[in-house]
Amino acid sequence: MGNIQRFEDLEIWQKAIDIAVEVYHLADKGLLATDFKSRGQFIDAAISISNNIAEGFEYNSNRSFINFLRYAKGSAGEVRSQAFVLVRAGRISESEYQSLYIKLESISKEIKGFMK
Repeated sequence: MGNIQRFEDLEIWQKAIDIAVEVYHLADKGLLATDFKSRGQFIDAAISISNNIAEGFEYNSNRSFINFLRYAKGSAGEVRSQAFVLVRAGRISESEYQSLYIKLESISKEIKGFMK
C-alpha cells in the first residue's frame, strides 16, 4: 500500500465517493425519489464501493485489501446494472445514465489495476 497512510488519500476512494454523491443526487430526482426500494438499493450499492475500499485498507493486509477491492469492483458492476434498469424504466435519463456509466466503468478499471 506504499506511503499512503489513510484510505481517504486513495484516489480510487475519492472517485468512489464522487460516484456515491452523484447517485444520491439522481435518487433525489423524478420518479426515483419516490421509488423507495429502487432508490435504497441504488444508493446502498453506490456507497458500498467506497466502503469496501475503506474497510479493506483498514485491515492493513494486502491480501485483505485485494479481497475488498474485488467487492468494491463488484459493487461498481451492481450500480451499473441497476442504472441500466433505471434508465430503461424511465427513473433516470439517458444522459444521466451515460455520465454515471462512464465513471463506473472507469473506476472498475482503476480498481482492477490497483489490485495488480
